[in-house]
Amino acid sequence: MSTAPGFPGLPPRWTSSAKDGVGTALSPRSAVWFTHSHGILDEIYYPRVDQACTRDCGLIVTDGIAGGLFVEEKRDTVTTVERSAPGVPLFTIRNQSTGGDFIIEKRIIADPQYDCVLQHINLIPGSSATGLRLFVLLAPHLVNGGAHNSGWTGSYKKDDLLFATGAGSSLAIASSTGFLARSVGYVGSSDGWQILRRHGSLTEAYEHADDGNIALVAELDATRPILLAIGFGRKPQEAAFQATASLGRGFDLAEAEYVSNWRHWQATLEPLDSARSADHHNFYRISTAVLRCHETAMFPGGTIASLSIPWGASKGDDDLGGYHLVWPRDLVETAGAMLACGALAEARRTLDYLKTIQEADGHWPQNVWLDGTAYWGGLQMDETAFPVLLVDLAFRNGAIAESMLPHYWQMVRSACGYVIANGPATGQDRWEENAGYTPATLAVEIAALLAGADIAERLGHDTIAAFMRDTADAWNADIESWIYVRETALARRCGVAGYYLRIVPEGDHDLADIAMHSRVAVRNRPGSEADIAAEELVGADALALVRLGLRAANDPRIIDTIKVIDHLTRVDLPQGPVWRRYNKDGYGEHHDGRPFDGTGHGRAWPLLSGERAHYAIANDDLSGADALRRTMEGCTSDGGLLPEQVWDSEDIPDHELFRGRPSGSAMPLVWAHAEYIKLLRSLRDGAVFDMPPQAVRRYQVEKAQPRCRDWREAWRRSKIPTGQLLRIELLVPAVLHWTDDDWATTAEIPTVDIGLGLFSAEIPCSDLPPGRSVIFTWRTQTGVWRGENFSVSIVA
Repeated sequence: MSTAPGFPGLPPRWTSSAKDGVGTALSPRSAVWFTHSHGILDEIYYPRVDQACTRDCGLIVTDGIAGGLFVEEKRDTVTTVERSAPGVPLFTIRNQSTGGDFIIEKRIIADPQYDCVLQHINLIPGSSATGLRLFVLLAPHLVNGGAHNSGWTGSYKKDDLLFATGAGSSLAIASSTGFLARSVGYVGSSDGWQILRRHGSLTEAYEHADDGNIALVAELDATRPILLAIGFGRKPQEAAFQATASLGRGFDLAEAEYVSNWRHWQATLEPLDSARSADHHNFYRISTAVLRCHETAMFPGGTIASLSIPWGASKGDDDLGGYHLVWPRDLVETAGAMLACGALAEARRTLDYLKTIQEADGHWPQNVWLDGTAYWGGLQMDETAFPVLLVDLAFRNGAIAESMLPHYWQMVRSACGYVIANGPATGQDRWEENAGYTPATLAVEIAALLAGADIAERLGHDTIAAFMRDTADAWNADIESWIYVRETALARRCGVAGYYLRIVPEGDHDLADIAMHSRVAVRNRPGSEADIAAEELVGADALALVRLGLRAANDPRIIDTIKVIDHLTRVDLPQGPVWRRYNKDGYGEHHDGRPFDGTGHGRAWPLLSGERAHYAIANDDLSGADALRRTMEGCTSDGGLLPEQVWDSEDIPDHELFRGRPSGSAMPLVWAHAEYIKLLRSLRDGAVFDMPPQAVRRYQVEKAQPRCRDWREAWRRSKIPTGQLLRIELLVPAVLHWTDDDWATTAEIPTVDIGLGLFSAEIPCSDLPPGRSVIFTWRTQTGVWRGENFSVSIVA
């Protein structure tokens, strides 16, 4: 067998994250997902939506002459993409060579009956073109990596195929017209691209390439339409069966079933369709299809963040996950959108998935593979609180009946217990960067505790419900002392009294003036530029205080903060205003267009226009919200997909960066499409769809004030306001030993098991005047003393 030279090939890289389309068959039998951009197939995923198995698969056209015509589909053609019907991810791709030599028309689907992606290909020569030869080039990356793949030419039964295997999975390529020639090789030396560039045909051909970064190539019969099948399996023979069986079934039957499945699902959804754009996109149906494409039947309810790797062309095997991982926060946002569009069964699947992957202590990891295995190791408190809000939202929208609440109670109780024991500060904010107090996380935590309290009360757990509400009230009352600043230089520049900060490092929990004097080591910035005063950092996260009901939209502090947000982060683009995450953000391309490489410059996020639109709805400005809906639509790709970020500087054509258009970040971003769907529902209802009513009622209507302040050893207060009880929360049962007169007299109180993994006792100090202090310690049930005294002062 002829072995290709050039082992192991160039270091592998992924491909563009700017997808034009994503697709899968809505069939429990099919376990493949595909993406495409620049006129070609990109990653194909198998057997799970978190396992990429190819880099890309494109066509090359030559005239068979060395030094003659060489046209690479993804670089040398002008691409147009059409969808067959609203909400059906069936794509017709038309690639016209820039020299006018030919047109390639392709239709791409996943076969509902087989683990196979089908491409129906037709090469249409130009009027003066003769002798055109067509080749398919595929780069395997099995599984989530391209460095250790093996490929070979072979056969299955009567058919000649191309094979690749790696990391326990295999693929096979088959053609309805057979192959005129085949080869495998190492990328950069003996791969098909190199051979065709040198010779115009496969005059060099190799039968085997092992354990490297490889590519498969074959010449196709360009004189007639071709059906190309890429099948997958755990063994090469299985992959070959999937490919050849799909070919035998034919494209027409597979396409008809594929379209029927999607149309049936779309017909079950709420009619939230807005007016179509000038290019006939139905963004609602595109968005619902995007959400559905990111779930896998193997793990029902498990939805990844994106079928892309941000700035993928600059990323190698060290970036195993890209965005094809599950983030609990993104997952809850997705399930909320499913509720908004009436996909109640999908939302229930998500709840059951979250229930299954919850950790024993009640929290969810920063992100996970679909089987629940943690990937990154960060702790984001909002990701533990969000699922509680999802249970409440699902209940209020009829996705789960009251009789089903006991099924989710243990999940809710464990999550709320973890939030109380480990909040309110977070190990990472929602942007996965900094630790401390941040408005978005605080809003989610407090709203979740109130929602959890309602569920507890419905199930007869009144003590737990009261404990949750007391914690929420205490934290809500402290928000301004944690993250609101006044009379800063920035406030004076913006002409406001004060504003909410993006993040405040955790330190003195009584927060007198911590925000004024602390500094933040901002991620994704060069070390010399990372240290920034907390009072200088502001972002859209403060709007979560309104979105989740803690503060009114017309609260003067919110209005002032919006002025600062707009001053620092608003970017006016051709389609309308879009916002960056926060000022001095480093997550995005460099100013010269180079991809983000650990540092960069933050760009504008379309989903933040959606969040701002929801604020407008809360502020009774429906016309302003609808204008921002159109802005979001203006941020989409030509295929109607929403990116993570859009380019917000002058055009840099060499990097495919154009002002107001998608950047090299993740696309599609499922979270952004979820926000868009929820915005359509909110506009229809005239109210914010996912705003929890508990916080609105308690803090805006009833204006509830706290009766106590909490203290934990991992989160110690040194003072509380007069008129408050001091609630001590311990991890073990104990007897509290305390004094309010410097040990002249003492008292003891046994802790009570709250039912949340905490043991609590309340010190009755509400009558103490300012200036007095409570000093306490404790001994466990076994008689072991803590060995340290703790003091809390009473202040006015």
